[in-house]
Amino acid sequence: MRILVTGGAGFIGSNFVHRRLAATDDSIIVVDRLTYAGNPANLAGLADDPATSHRYRFVQADIADEPQMRELAAEVDAIVNFAAESHVDRSILEPTAFLHTGVMGVYALLEAALEQSRARDGAFRLLQVSTDEVYGPVTEGLSVESDPMRPTSPYSAAKAAGEHLVSAYHETHGRDTVITRGANTYGPSQYPEKLIPLFVTNALDDQQLPMYGDGMQRRDWLYVADHADGIGVALDRGDPGAAYNVCGDGIERPNRAVTEAILEHLGKPWSLVRTVPDRPGHDRRYALDGSRLKALGWTPGTSFEAGIAETVDWYARNRDWWEPIKSGDWDAYYKQQYAWRLEQSTDA
Repeated sequence: MRILVTGGAGFIGSNFVHRRLAATDDSIIVVDRLTYAGNPANLAGLADDPATSHRYRFVQADIADEPQMRELAAEVDAIVNFAAESHVDRSILEPTAFLHTGVMGVYALLEAALEQSRARDGAFRLLQVSTDEVYGPVTEGLSVESDPMRPTSPYSAAKAAGEHLVSAYHETHGRDTVITRGANTYGPSQYPEKLIPLFVTNALDDQQLPMYGDGMQRRDWLYVADHADGIGVALDRGDPGAAYNVCGDGIERPNRAVTEAILEHLGKPWSLVRTVPDRPGHDRRYALDGSRLKALGWTPGTSFEAGIAETVDWYARNRDWWEPIKSGDWDAYYKQQYAWRLEQSTDA
């Protein structure tokens, strides 16, 4: 299969690219605009490795550039769209970029896919990578794919809007689309703005860990390699028009417990943790029913204990990856997001 992977220099996308090239004979064109979280280092080695160099190509581009997406789509058999501005906190501060990528970018990809699908009598698939956050807060039970979407942040609203476009193109044009909705994903090479990479890197430098509110926001945590493999199964075996939840181990862990696991693994004191004012509209709980994807033969293979240990150790070994990031744009964002909160912080 020839695949166009958009957003492929980001966290989940780059993991998908590495694992797909290693496990199959597929050829992949990676497209990424290389905004703040897109990192060419995440794709290191692919262009030089004899096993992958002839099956891999990188193109720096904006997925909302419809003519260019049409040109690239003509070279492949499927599109897997990871491209997104990916952090709720940033979406509250700067929502425009989220709508550009999550709505207009998805529209451009759908138009490109529609053109190829018509030319090939339907033999062209688009998979849209989405998030459990489109369901909104879950007070009890588990979210199933038929549940209504109730997004509560600009980030999740943009993802839900993209999903609606994908579903509309399937229903209107009868074309082959699939959607995946992943749980909270963590692992090596995640940009240090999300809870786990931020807290790990801050703790490694003995810096304060700004924990929102009481830290009891509960999540199902999904290791990135498992998430990438789940997307691959949905791409290969998913039903046209279907959505698939990609869940973790099903054990909900509050942010406070995740923080404890990080500090314990590093041998760092709890005194680094500071309770700071919560972000607006912070959902208290997400929880997914993953049985539909599991019926296709996928199951997460990494326990949280193993995944968090590997993640923490990776950041400890790879300061040369994250230390340059924590300057410039990141530093300005961090001060805007947390400086005033830390001034009002209390012991956790």
